[in-house]
Amino acid sequence: MKNGVLILDFGSQYTQLIARRVRELHVYSEIVPFHIGIDEISRRSPAALIFSGGPASVYADKAPRIGKEILDLQIPILGICYGLQLLALISGMKVQAAAEREYGLANLQVIQPSPLLKDFPDGCQVWMSHGDKITDFPKDFQITGRTANSEIAVLESVERRIYGVQFHPEVVHTPYGKELLANFLFGIARITADWSMENFIQSTKRNLQSRIGSEKVMLGLSGGVDSTVLALLLREAIGEQSIPVLIDTGLLRKNEFRDLMEMFRTKLKLPVIGEDAGKLFLASLRGVRSPEQKRKIIGHIFIEAFQEVEKRIGGVRFFAQGTLYPDVIESVSVKGPSATIKSHHNVGGLPKFLKWELIEPLRELFKDEVRELGKQLRLDEGFLHRHPFPGPGLAVRILGPVNAARVRKLQEADHILIEEIRRFGLYDCIWQAFAVLLPVRSVGVMGDERTYENAVVLRLVESHDGMTADWFPAPVEFLKTVSSRIVNEVKGINRVTYDLTSKPPGTIEWE
Repeated sequence: MKNGVLILDFGSQYTQLIARRVRELHVYSEIVPFHIGIDEISRRSPAALIFSGGPASVYADKAPRIGKEILDLQIPILGICYGLQLLALISGMKVQAAAEREYGLANLQVIQPSPLLKDFPDGCQVWMSHGDKITDFPKDFQITGRTANSEIAVLESVERRIYGVQFHPEVVHTPYGKELLANFLFGIARITADWSMENFIQSTKRNLQSRIGSEKVMLGLSGGVDSTVLALLLREAIGEQSIPVLIDTGLLRKNEFRDLMEMFRTKLKLPVIGEDAGKLFLASLRGVRSPEQKRKIIGHIFIEAFQEVEKRIGGVRFFAQGTLYPDVIESVSVKGPSATIKSHHNVGGLPKFLKWELIEPLRELFKDEVRELGKQLRLDEGFLHRHPFPGPGLAVRILGPVNAARVRKLQEADHILIEEIRRFGLYDCIWQAFAVLLPVRSVGVMGDERTYENAVVLRLVESHDGMTADWFPAPVEFLKTVSSRIVNEVKGINRVTYDLTSKPPGTIEWE
């Protein structure tokens, strides 16, 4: 990645946003754990490094650290918040607790010319979040920016190629943050902006053709945007050698399998093989409550179903799936062994007993980048903005045990929700919408009779790439309509609630 950027993650909730902002500037970026090691960084030969923020104090006993030998690599480094303080510490400076924490909006005063702050308007708004401060620094460092509460808001050494900011340029609350990142990438690190979807398509097709040769590839097709885009990419790269397979897990939305098979075969002209494995999935999930266990079981049954298909089509060497970068980030901890958010059934490789080689061409892309790729491959705009649907399906939207009756109940509630979202013109305004069936019952009154039935939660969120999300302020009339329809039309549900949790601290899905 000689023309790319490595982002060392020190635990910030905004680390993924740094990667996104860099890519928006058409520079390839990749997040790695802070403890990746100097040798691995050298092997990758990045054009620049960015140290993320983090919740710890650099002087705390268990604070994430990196050795000062990283400075010997002579790679331009930008430290953000905690990243700045860590750079200061390993550069021989002093860091100590501030008299008071600075959190929220502040105005940045540019106090002397700076390549990092080129064209940065004096007094512009920035977003602060820190409780420590730098108190001493060598003569070859200069303070180029400060706020009312932070004497050292921007610190840099042109000679050492070390730059740091005490605020977060990656968040929308810092309006000129993208310009600061551009100054670092192009003015300081001299990186060429060559990360584009056109280049990605061409290089990926060449790599696929070279790796696959004349072998067959079985594609795990979920019906979502990611795997559908991958199916089109594989068709362009290797033609009929790609064999897309759609598994009916019994955990899809109402009529989903039937509708998807018709769309794939008639509209997209993809020779999709459909496999009905619903009974097998439901039988395997009987009595299982743990969300992690559900995901592992579903992953195992998916493999069994694909093996059955392989028996009919003949041996295949490669297996392709639409793993995205957020799946990797959330499944493989970049902060340490305890920080994994959740496992994904399509992350972490294939079981050792399988002879297939795994192909994941979209593994380095964010969701909105996949949509841009689909646009380049002429996938219908309406389908491109289809809401994400989890690989394990409704199993992770049914809290507690999963069975056919509970699946049907949730399918009906979810169907009503999506119908009304479209009728109210909200579908394209939000990132994702779904219903969650709770493992609790509540008392109600219907037809002058007492009921004791299930409750569902409606979840609507706004997001750009799924890494962070805000709950959607749905119109009251919409909520009233959906609630009334679900309670009246879905037997076994007598209460509807609305989820007001953002990500973080919550996740988008409940399990």
